[in-house]
Amino acid sequence: MHPLRSPGRFRLGLVAAMLAALVATTLAIISPATAADTLLSQSMPATASSVEGSGYGAGAAFDGNGGTRWASAFSDPQWIQVDLGATATISQVILNWEGAYAKAFKIQTSANGTSWTDLYSTTTGSGGGQTLNVSGNGRYVRMYGTARAGGYGYSLWEFKVYGTGGGSTPVPSPTFTDQVTHHEFQANCSWTTNRPDDPIVFPGLPGASHMHTFVGNTTTNADSTSSSLLGGGTSCTNPHDRSAYWFPSFYKGDQLIQPTGNQVVYYKSGILEYWRVRSFPQGLRFVVGSPTATLEQFRDSPGAVEGFECGDISHSWDIPTSCPAGSQVNVRYQAPSCWDGVHLDSADHKGHMAYPADGYCPATYPVPVPMLEFKIAFPASGDLSQARLASGRGYSWHYDFFNAWDDPAILDALVTHCINGGLQCNPRGYDLYKPHRGAALTENFELP
Repeated sequence: MHPLRSPGRFRLGLVAAMLAALVATTLAIISPATAADTLLSQSMPATASSVEGSGYGAGAAFDGNGGTRWASAFSDPQWIQVDLGATATISQVILNWEGAYAKAFKIQTSANGTSWTDLYSTTTGSGGGQTLNVSGNGRYVRMYGTARAGGYGYSLWEFKVYGTGGGSTPVPSPTFTDQVTHHEFQANCSWTTNRPDDPIVFPGLPGASHMHTFVGNTTTNADSTSSSLLGGGTSCTNPHDRSAYWFPSFYKGDQLIQPTGNQVVYYKSGILEYWRVRSFPQGLRFVVGSPTATLEQFRDSPGAVEGFECGDISHSWDIPTSCPAGSQVNVRYQAPSCWDGVHLDSADHKGHMAYPADGYCPATYPVPVPMLEFKIAFPASGDLSQARLASGRGYSWHYDFFNAWDDPAILDALVTHCINGGLQCNPRGYDLYKPHRGAALTENFELP
């Protein structure tokens, strides 16, 4: 025995060394695997197999806020996943469970969101905070729960994925302090023509469709392309909006009824995290609704459907049979606002777009773009029992959009200032109720 070290001091030293080692091990477990690894999942697109109700969407587990959570339906199995934006090397996953936790679950990764590889698996999960050191690669990471610990569903306060790689840094949360009630701006465009053309559904085939009413671009016809629209004129208040907007014409008997004055096309956020919405890519086009829809399909569309309204009538799924004298028939219908990030069009002119689920874009449609809402006003009143659309009954309402803003920076400015900024803007990006926030564009609709 060393002459200067007593047995008591030796045991105390040994205990201290063991405690130090334990602390070091604990810190290693709860810290990212290496100093170079970063948090990849925060505010990235997320989706889940189900949600318990409003306010419990998948994105709540990736928002960096320990007071919000994802919660699933009360059944097995359930999953929640995040899109890291690009392939990443994954080194650690941290789960912070609410009281409804998984007893049996897997952490899985995937390159395409379809085929999955297990990184971790357990049948003895204990809930609380779990730090899992893993090793794998993939763009998508999910928690796949197969057995709940109790009678409720699965619920996570936070789901954090660490590693290297992944996509670009997500848009940060807003920094302004105004109360947010809207996140939108308007495109105000008047009638230009009626034609039995549809350059999206029947390109190059004049007369192949039912009669459509066009607003916006003044040159739209069956032969229109992105280039031709950009070279055309516009009836929109903002001269940079050369986009084409069209919908089935409205008839009262055999009388064609033109919409009068500026028609309103809202550019809104369709997702909860409105500050993440990005501009439409040049040339994007899509169709909303269907000329063959049933009343139930029109009414139950995934987007909010205001339907037809006049006087005291609202949320009518068909054209009202009568409206007060001097009134007009309005119709409103919202478009999908999640883009697949790749295709400007698709075979059915819808497949490259999707509606948000519980306020978040699905993993396979990761790019949130402005949600369009056409609000079209037809000056028709009195007896409307013979009123119809060129496509049929009122619930055959649908519309088309062909993006042709001639300066992407102008559209970017409106999206950033009004939608991301939480404002209720006019066509130049000015919120009358918040004048201190300024405008996105000058009086001449140019960048300041």
